Amino acid sequence: MEILLYLIPAALGLGLIGLIAFLWALKSGQFDDLDGAAHRILFDDDDGLRQPAQPEREDHRPTDRNRESS
Repeated sequence: MEILLYLIPAALGLGLIGLIAFLWALKSGQFDDLDGAAHRILFDDDDGLRQPAQPEREDHRPTDRNRESS
């Protein structure tokens, strides 16, 4: 029974620490946008990072190499 003298204050202390952490998170805005992360995963963020492939030039002007072989 003497162990209860240690366990009850420890449980109350951990509960108080958890309550303080929850109130801090609530005050700092951790729970403001609950659906944002669920919607953000659906959108592709790296659209601006990729550059589109350059189309091949269909230029049929004679080059120096073509002139030499003719």
